[in-house]
Amino acid sequence: MQFKNPEVLYFLSLLIIPILVHLFQLQKFVKTAFTNVAFLEKITLQTRKSSRLKKWLILASRLLLFFAIVFAFSQPYFSNKKTDEKQHNFIYLDNSLSSNTKGKKGNLLQISAQEIIENVSEKDVYSLQTNSNFYSKISKSELKNILLNLKETTKKIDLSSVLLKFKNKTTDKTKASNKTILISDFQNTYKNKFTNVTPPFSAIKLESSIKNNISIDSVFITNTSSNNFTLNVVLKNQGNLKNKIPIAIYNNSKLISKLTSSLEKDSEKTIEFKIQNQEEFNGKIEVNFSDTFSFDNTFYFTIKNNKKTNILTIGNQAGFLSKIFTKNEFNFTNSTPQNINYNSVSKQQLIILNELKNVPEILSKRLIEFSNNGGDLVIIPNENLNLKSYNSFFQKLKIGKLRPKKNDSLKITNINFKHPFFANVFSKKVTNFQYPFTKNHYPISPIKSSKIISFEDNSSFINLTKKGESNIYWISSSLNKENSNFTNSPLIVPVFYNFGKQSFKHSQLFYRINSDNKIDVNTKINKDQVLKISNSEYTFIPLQQKTQRKVSLTLGKKHLKAGFYNILNANDTIQKIAFNHPKEESSLNFLDLNELKKENLNITISSSIADTFNKINKKNEVHWLWKWFLALAIVSLLLEILILKFYKP
Repeated sequence: MQFKNPEVLYFLSLLIIPILVHLFQLQKFVKTAFTNVAFLEKITLQTRKSSRLKKWLILASRLLLFFAIVFAFSQPYFSNKKTDEKQHNFIYLDNSLSSNTKGKKGNLLQISAQEIIENVSEKDVYSLQTNSNFYSKISKSELKNILLNLKETTKKIDLSSVLLKFKNKTTDKTKASNKTILISDFQNTYKNKFTNVTPPFSAIKLESSIKNNISIDSVFITNTSSNNFTLNVVLKNQGNLKNKIPIAIYNNSKLISKLTSSLEKDSEKTIEFKIQNQEEFNGKIEVNFSDTFSFDNTFYFTIKNNKKTNILTIGNQAGFLSKIFTKNEFNFTNSTPQNINYNSVSKQQLIILNELKNVPEILSKRLIEFSNNGGDLVIIPNENLNLKSYNSFFQKLKIGKLRPKKNDSLKITNINFKHPFFANVFSKKVTNFQYPFTKNHYPISPIKSSKIISFEDNSSFINLTKKGESNIYWISSSLNKENSNFTNSPLIVPVFYNFGKQSFKHSQLFYRINSDNKIDVNTKINKDQVLKISNSEYTFIPLQQKTQRKVSLTLGKKHLKAGFYNILNANDTIQKIAFNHPKEESSLNFLDLNELKKENLNITISSSIADTFNKINKKNEVHWLWKWFLALAIVSLLLEILILKFYKP
């Protein structure tokens, strides 16, 4: 039993007054003469006994009356908390993308918000943590307004961070009892760390009614040619086998391609789409399937093909190169080893070493740096090259080792039509053309290379070694007319044209929301100008750094909607970019709370928001007793009246 006004209990000491009055009350008896003394003594004894009993009964009723009145004014009650304490409920409601899905009762996020509103008490104080905001010490009405306007977000938050914030907020000196409630799907994608010293909390798990999900993981481009490119769409299936899933690709709102595909159980699959080259492609991929998450069934990307490829040739002048790399598609430059502008090397997409006798050390360093940054190299040897110099260069490039020159005259007969390099080049296999030849060549012992074109003895004429994002092509023979007639062959144009086209690296196809995004824009702006990023609903100015050639935009972990955005200089669109949701949100991997409880005794698991808050409200309910003591006082008063009126000693 607890008391709201315990100081009133000091008045119980006043109960000594009626006791003293009754104990020391002196009553004088009058003597009356009577003839029969024995009878008189008997009557006197009975009267004294009855009178004394009546006094004790009256004393008991009065003591009970005053006792009940004092207790009634002290306001006693039964409860697990004191009346001057405020119940402070800390609530974490997960409003991430993964919680915005269908459960048995409907949308998990909306139903959770509604059940909280319906079951919280008016008397308590609340602190609400969502993935996007923290609301401290709010009332039920304020909590209701926040929950009614709550939307899903791409922001992430660790549960350990939530608990730490709640713990710090409970260290204040206000009189309050605290309760922590975590409402989430407990998606196991973040660093959720719980230990035995974790503060006690109640966990309510939100579970989707659908246990299968298809997501578009990413896209990338391969096999770029003059006419088209291959768009690779990576689909991830979580759950059972799925047959004939429709997949469509749009350029803006125009349907470009559509097909169906089956996905094995718990697997990834890459689906290829052949797409015709266009100056600008604002792509949207849609998967038409009802699954756990709908947000990951749409994917956005952008492609811009109106840029020219920068190509630098170092070495002997070759007239056939300038004829292939025309001005309308390429920025072609020729330089001798002595006159190289090394500052321009990093700006190239393709560098051709054309019949250098040796590779100078300073050039070797720049070319290795160029390759490490994703640039492509084509190496055509000199007929009398310095083998030691080339092998030193090759060793640093990690592409193999040159062997001594062979002076055998060989025909170039074998074309690897299945190689991605020749994708979409030949409509059919060519077998009746006049085979070109070389008088001598330098064989190579390559490291993880592939043959593109071979000699008649199946040794490599042109081979490709991939090094990260860089392609390094080795042509084993000098192409001057004294040594080979390959430049007069029909192969010369598709081979070198593809060298140029496939060296072009598309700008990033898409960006992820809630990631540290940095975007380089090839443009020049004045000192007082800034670039903006905008869509139909939202415009903002990102952090930006200006250089002579470009502007670097730093977005940080910006929380945007998925879709297309324009990079604006004033009102002019410089570039269009695409944003997609974090792929981690598509995971169907969730924490097992039962396993978690085995290791953490402080955790209480519940399947219902209503039950959790009803238990809290019932546990903290105050049962007042003052009414019972007031009734007892009235009963004791009536009892005294009855004794005085009807009990005649």
